[in-house]
Amino acid sequence: MIQISSNFDSGNIEVIEAVSADNIRLNINIDAGGEFFQWFHFRINGVKGEDLVIFIENANEAAYPDGWNGYRACVSYDRQTWFRIDSEYDGEELTIRHTAEADTIYFAYFTPYSLERHRDLIAQSQLHPRCQHQVIGKSIDGDDMDMLIIGDSDNASLKLWAIARQHPGETMAEWWMEGFISRLLDDDDPVVREILSHACFYIIPNMNPDGSRLGHLRTNAAGINLNREWQNPSMERSPEVFITNQKMKEIGLDFCIDVHGDENLSYNFIASADAISNISDKLIKLRVDFENALEKANPDFQQQYGYPKKAAGEANMTMASSHIAATHNALAMTLEMPFKDNDNAPDYFQGWSSVKSAKLGASAIDAIYAIMPDIL
Repeated sequence: MIQISSNFDSGNIEVIEAVSADNIRLNINIDAGGEFFQWFHFRINGVKGEDLVIFIENANEAAYPDGWNGYRACVSYDRQTWFRIDSEYDGEELTIRHTAEADTIYFAYFTPYSLERHRDLIAQSQLHPRCQHQVIGKSIDGDDMDMLIIGDSDNASLKLWAIARQHPGETMAEWWMEGFISRLLDDDDPVVREILSHACFYIIPNMNPDGSRLGHLRTNAAGINLNREWQNPSMERSPEVFITNQKMKEIGLDFCIDVHGDENLSYNFIASADAISNISDKLIKLRVDFENALEKANPDFQQQYGYPKKAAGEANMTMASSHIAATHNALAMTLEMPFKDNDNAPDYFQGWSSVKSAKLGASAIDAIYAIMPDIL
């Protein structure tokens, strides 16, 4: 008998029909707020040896239906190794095909990053002598907002920020954080040693713990898209942004990278804050230098493909990078990674993956090192 469930951390699916393995019909549940959906995460039991054909019937109504073109679903048997399988989108349904090699198999939009793994990341990191853990506030549902402080917060000249998972379904962002944090805590890394002689890092690996737990793509528990709240956040709608924004003002900020995932584009790229009205030539040059350094440090990053450029004054000031750049007169950027694959270096087995996301996070340290003299 086929059993399908999603009653677990970040689970999301609605079962329409599951009588036979070759005609499993599902819907993705909509985020709170009723506007967004695309993240799915579920498991199927009782199918060993079966040729599975799974239809996601409401794929064409998803937040980014074009994102299904060229997309291949993620699958795991042990929840450790995730790989890609054949998927096709006909403009209406997403069809996923796979022959099950064990009784139970997990499916997800991208490799999940659980709240338990998040808590392990925080707990293990704070044991390092140069890392502190602060709970800076609570989410809508009362979960802790965790911040790691790495470096000498009392004496550092530079305050460098990194935030991730405003959009909870963009799990590659916290995998990126894992690589970024791991390198910052490497005692034998000379680049890190030199950076930390001048800078302190303030890192929020998961801005949206409620949405992460609930299996949302873009919203918090109140149905709010956090990356459209920065101009006027509130404790009622978006405490996650309100608290973070206040902390940035309290501590100070000289640099911020906001880490995301993009459903449509099959590349890693930076979305800049160059379109804010008070952008300076210095900040534009810093951003260009950062991108050049990151591309040199990690060829998985590129600058040819990305979002269309906007003219100065046309920035969306409700978004984190634009608001932060304007408020602090500092370099603030959004890093986007693909849900699909990196078309410049495709990997049939894994596509763009958690491991590659983490390595890109580690490489960002080199880019920060390259521009640090010009931030000082």
